[in-house]
Amino acid sequence: MRVANTKQIEELRQTLEARKELIVKNIEGSRDSINSMKDVECNDDYDYAEISSDSFKEGIIANQQLNELKEIEDALKRIEKGTYGICEMCDEAIAIGRLRAKPFAKFCTPCREIYEVERQ
Repeated sequence: MRVANTKQIEELRQTLEARKELIVKNIEGSRDSINSMKDVECNDDYDYAEISSDSFKEGIIANQQLNELKEIEDALKRIEKGTYGICEMCDEAIAIGRLRAKPFAKFCTPCREIYEVERQ
């Protein structure tokens, strides 16, 4: 298994920072969109249903992005502390391939599977 070296961790940090910036912009856009929907005039039940549905979808997307943002911020803190790329369950190195696929991964693949089974 290949573990992340200093250069790769820096590249992943940049990826995390870029994704964080994008999510923050998306969340701000979602909030603006939801707020603008509040000002829309409803002429009938169909208009109301459509606006409610759009607002609900925007809210779900924003919540998912808030969760991802939290995971990204946690990963950036682990980089600062020097614990990035170490599984929080078994303390073994997380494979570089897994980190590239999911830069905010907290668990190696075997521990992630255990974690997901335990959550059910």
